[in-house]
Amino acid sequence: MKKVFVLSLIFIFSLSATLYAFDVKGIQPVDPNGVFSTFSTESLQKNKFALSVGAELSNDPDYYRSTFKFAYGLTDSLEIDMTLPYVFGSDYRDNFEDVSIGYKHRFFGEGKYGPSLAYLLAFSMPSGGKDVSTDGRFTAGFIVSKRVGPVNGHLNLLFSKPGSGDYKNEVLFLSGFEFSAAHNFKMLAEISCKKSHFSKKVDSIEGRFGYRFKTTESIYTTFGVGTDFKNRNPESRVFFSVTFVAPAEKKKLKRIYEEE
Repeated sequence: MKKVFVLSLIFIFSLSATLYAFDVKGIQPVDPNGVFSTFSTESLQKNKFALSVGAELSNDPDYYRSTFKFAYGLTDSLEIDMTLPYVFGSDYRDNFEDVSIGYKHRFFGEGKYGPSLAYLLAFSMPSGGKDVSTDGRFTAGFIVSKRVGPVNGHLNLLFSKPGSGDYKNEVLFLSGFEFSAAHNFKMLAEISCKKSHFSKKVDSIEGRFGYRFKTTESIYTTFGVGTDFKNRNPESRVFFSVTFVAPAEKKKLKRIYEEE
């Protein structure tokens, strides 16, 4: 009986350790209106859409993640976003995470000195595998963006309440920067500070760096690497994504002919 009890404790601890190490993806920005996980106040034009497919490789914990993202512009300042991640690899069972749906509204435009402001509301349906799910969650966030010369900076503060009482509320602060090195090339940098669903204090401070190419008028390609400065969890990870954005309508020029 004692042996069974000890083995049960070991089994429960191993499951808890695995779940603790897992990074819940949640709602994500769709390129080019954001950095890696940092949202910009910019949104798609009315009736325009964007599709993105991404891949992520994490080292310690070891797992792979593919992410499908979609965005649609309801108006020029209101955008709907969707994120659907799929996790597979040695440390986790192959499963979808909870699908996240939300909308972002820019309610204050950028001025000469002041930033633009937006808010984000999102929810995750409890649709993922039990090993990579919080039984759904609700997210509310505040977004600030400001351009200074070739640099565009963004600040995000996001609060997420899980659907299950077994997890704690998550608080996430993001700071992202885009440097326009050329008309079709941007250098990216991001700092993420998180108090996750599995901790009472900040348990992750991660830096991410990379670049984004505007491959064509409608396609963006993004590469990046990241590492956790606090707990080395993950020790490192690599990002890659390709995004298709529906081209904007070209304005038709009307020619006026004068009668002689």
